[in-house]
Amino acid sequence: MQVKEAIHARRAIKHFDADHKLTDAEEKELLETTIQAPTSFNIQHWRFVILRDSDLRTKIRKEYGNDQAQMTDASLLVLFTADMKAWQKSPERYWVNAPQEVADLLVGWMGPFHEGREWLQRDEAQRSIGMAMQTLMLAAQGMGYQSCPMIGFDIEAVAKLVNLPDDHVMGPMVAIGKGTKDAWPKPGQLALDEVVIENGFGG
Repeated sequence: MQVKEAIHARRAIKHFDADHKLTDAEEKELLETTIQAPTSFNIQHWRFVILRDSDLRTKIRKEYGNDQAQMTDASLLVLFTADMKAWQKSPERYWVNAPQEVADLLVGWMGPFHEGREWLQRDEAQRSIGMAMQTLMLAAQGMGYQSCPMIGFDIEAVAKLVNLPDDHVMGPMVAIGKGTKDAWPKPGQLALDEVVIENGFGG
């Protein structure tokens, strides 16, 4: 499937074949493709919590997830989180394959860019989550699977369930699997002239 085709075909699917399982090779392919998503300074903030335990998934669905069937029925359920302090944690490892002068330059910039700017650290973590989520969903589409991004759950309760570290931020979940029911027809996209601004907003 071509990239543009996958973009246009991707929809938020709510009904999945609960009996379908991804193979280990398919799951690895999906995740290895997902980590090709870009991040600022190549920090790779994302931490993907694979919600595999069926009892845990049922608990999230029934108690904290508004009884969304895709939470239990999808072949793969990924909770996206990110480490806001990843820029402090052995940052040289993010540039291990770069020429030494490039690695030294970029690693040297990381501290001054992030230090004391907690709002930026959080924003960067969430931006990284967003790009990785879209990469995962398009990769799944290209492999013949469907997906559903979800934020309709009790974020604080689920954070406790997965023992989210204090320096991590919660993002949405993405369900991946074999869809059994088509999404509603596309509701419509805004016209380009409403969303594209040339050079700046009018005064």
